[in-house]
Amino acid sequence: MNRRHPPIDILVTCEHGGNRIPAEYRTLFRGHTRLLASHRGYDPGALDLGRTFARVLDAPLVASTVSRLLIELNRSPRHPALYSTVTRALARHEKARIVTRYYEPYRREVEEHVARAPKRGEVMLHVSAHSFTPVLKGEVRTADVGLLYDPARPLERALCEAWSALLQSRIAPLRVRRNYPYRGTADGLTTYLRRRYDADHYLGVEVEMNQRHVRKGTAHWRKLCNVVALTLREIVRP
Repeated sequence: MNRRHPPIDILVTCEHGGNRIPAEYRTLFRGHTRLLASHRGYDPGALDLGRTFARVLDAPLVASTVSRLLIELNRSPRHPALYSTVTRALARHEKARIVTRYYEPYRREVEEHVARAPKRGEVMLHVSAHSFTPVLKGEVRTADVGLLYDPARPLERALCEAWSALLQSRIAPLRVRRNYPYRGTADGLTTYLRRRYDADHYLGVEVEMNQRHVRKGTAHWRKLCNVVALTLREIVRP
């Protein structure tokens, strides 16, 4: 990163770290075991990735292990995908209860961390750890790692360009694509925070890892996560 910029503070988050269903909602999810175990229930490997980032970067980690099928922490409050096919038909008061107990505390904790950096004259780098299914609706995803950011924000763009090049130089033939398999400006927690903080004080990057690497086994996955985290440290902690 450019030395002319203020010091960098780092926060790591993981919105889809597990597929846990709280006891009071387990009856609702009876018969949905396969759904919970799928990519729709959580992001396999993402929590390992988030923990690796936090360790390598010496950064705090805010993570959730509650299934995204209960409530989608990475969506805005009025987004149609906030609730899943399982919870969408719940009564309004029950949805409000889920928001109060699971959605709002998570988002509030993240915001509290992010808010501290500008007050200290620092730039906040928010790294959000995710993984994606190798095939979606018959389409094979052509990347090993995706870096999602807002191209209109120069610091985010410069960071992801440098990170992508460094990663590909360290592991060949690793396929790193920017703003793939999703757009970095689509609805999400980083997009929400960009609206609250200007481009000189907040950088939000979602890291998307292909789940085919999770399926290759623990040793392979942890080694890959480590390289991804170490290359980022080279750029932001020279």
